[in-house]
Amino acid sequence: MCGIVGYIGHRQAYPVIIKGLHRLEYRGYDSAGVALINGDLRVYKIAGKVSELEKEAADKNVDGTCGIGHTRWATHGEPNTKNAHPHVSESKNLAIIHNGIIENYASLKTELIKRGHQFLSDTDTEVLIHLIEDIQLNEKTDLVEAVRIALNQVIGAYAIVIASKDEPDMLIAARKSSPMVVGIGEGEFFIASDASPLIEYTRNVVYLNDEEIAVVRRNQELVIKTIHNETITPYMQKLQMQLDMIEKGGYDHYMLKEIYEQPNSIMDSMRGRLIGSKNAIVLGGIKEYEKKLVNAKRIIIVGCGTSWHAGLVGEYLFEDLARIPTEVEYASEFRYRNPVINEDDIIIAISQSGETADTLAAVELAKAKGATIFGICNVVGSSIARASHAGSYTHAGPEIGVASTKAFTAQVTVLTMMALSIARKRGSLPESKYQSIAIELSKIPEKVSKVLKSNDHIKEIAEEYMDVHNFLYLGRGFNFPVALEGALKLKEISYIHAEGYPAAEMKHGPIALIDENMPVVVVANNMSAHDKIVSNIQEIKARKGRIISIISENDTIIEGMSEHVIRIPETEEVLTPLLSVIPLQLLAYHIAVLLNRNVDQPRNLAKSVTVE
Repeated sequence: MCGIVGYIGHRQAYPVIIKGLHRLEYRGYDSAGVALINGDLRVYKIAGKVSELEKEAADKNVDGTCGIGHTRWATHGEPNTKNAHPHVSESKNLAIIHNGIIENYASLKTELIKRGHQFLSDTDTEVLIHLIEDIQLNEKTDLVEAVRIALNQVIGAYAIVIASKDEPDMLIAARKSSPMVVGIGEGEFFIASDASPLIEYTRNVVYLNDEEIAVVRRNQELVIKTIHNETITPYMQKLQMQLDMIEKGGYDHYMLKEIYEQPNSIMDSMRGRLIGSKNAIVLGGIKEYEKKLVNAKRIIIVGCGTSWHAGLVGEYLFEDLARIPTEVEYASEFRYRNPVINEDDIIIAISQSGETADTLAAVELAKAKGATIFGICNVVGSSIARASHAGSYTHAGPEIGVASTKAFTAQVTVLTMMALSIARKRGSLPESKYQSIAIELSKIPEKVSKVLKSNDHIKEIAEEYMDVHNFLYLGRGFNFPVALEGALKLKEISYIHAEGYPAAEMKHGPIALIDENMPVVVVANNMSAHDKIVSNIQEIKARKGRIISIISENDTIIEGMSEHVIRIPETEEVLTPLLSVIPLQLLAYHIAVLLNRNVDQPRNLAKSVTVE
């Protein structure tokens, strides 16, 4: 949700923090701020993006080798300057940055006001730093202990970093249900929401676990303890991420770069998993629980947004190939309707970041009821990955654009391999069919590259429709989730209203919207329902709807009925979502660019939603 950066060491902190905030801006960009220590505690913050903070601080004293910084996605309090982080304590000696929500902040605030505290913002975060200082003074304890006691009193989620004017050689970080990583360099420490601000300085990192507090002191060893006062031995890992992964690489936007990375990201998702001439699928992360998955009586897939759409494709895959009853749930609704979960159920949790709060909450509920959890995540060491019994990383590489693209195709690739592997072991899929699909799957990266060659043609279509106010997306079977995903992409980055529907459902209501001003995108490469899709298109044409069709290379019937067509290579029908989604990503992208939208940072959105 929000982006957090902290630094202490021999470098000037401000440039490190600013560069880190730019890299984390995809997590939130409502406001930004820094706190620097150099004899005193100086706080600079402003509504708007990190670039606005740089302007604000341009003529300010930014000296100091210890500091913290924050870029915000607003939860409590409007996205204005007074609510921007960092927030300071009553004495102005302590500063805090925070990602998450303190659910019991109102009762804490009421009590602190009774004790004479005055608050300058509407945030829950300011309450927390006031509470910490209140405990420190009244309990006559040191700052680390005060933080520990305070965190035992708060309810909610948090990733925090605290700086103290009186202890300029120390930063304190802590987490619960929100990510935090500590980078360890030569005589210096880095703290961040994810690894992207760290990689050019160090590859040695420690990922904090829930309810852990990290204390970093200049020229001393990292100390980690729990909020229950247990000392933990830090587990150091080596970052595998490369710096060029998080740069634009000559593209105008991260989103476009990530769309064009999909031949490689899909290949990386399959690498080492689809093996040899026999096309064996080996998913090492699920091996221990594979038998349970093979014998599963029910699979429940949970996710949010694009991950939910990937889950819908997964439902078709598991039921069609493996013949296992499968349900797909919005993670945000799952635990609030008292779901029926059995000990022999398999829960597949899908999340790009692995930190999505709603999905993590669904995982924890299902786990408490005895279900087996499989995680599909992109970020190594993420909360959902750690909470799962087993699972698979997608290996898509960092995805910076807020509107997800390569994460979707990587998730679908992993789900396809899971379904194929289980189907083969259950005997629900003839070997000849298994081989046919597996061979075609290995060709998907090459075919995605071919689809990307339609970019200029798709841009021309975008130019024609950039000024419309509504879009309708239709698909059937495996491509119904693709229609939903295409509509979501357009909504997210262009702010044009769009809806996805099963094609046959159009005549049960949405057809009332069809006129000469309504473009309809039809994902029409389902050969099993080709005649039905033709009928749906005729219904649209009869009402003067404008039709943009995604069709297979050899389809001449739908071409003659459509105002525009975008062709994709032939493949097995179960694999068509991996190809048909690419033109929809590009269409949304080009319309948004033509409308001068902020493609990578669309309004009101953030990449990783770590609050419910």
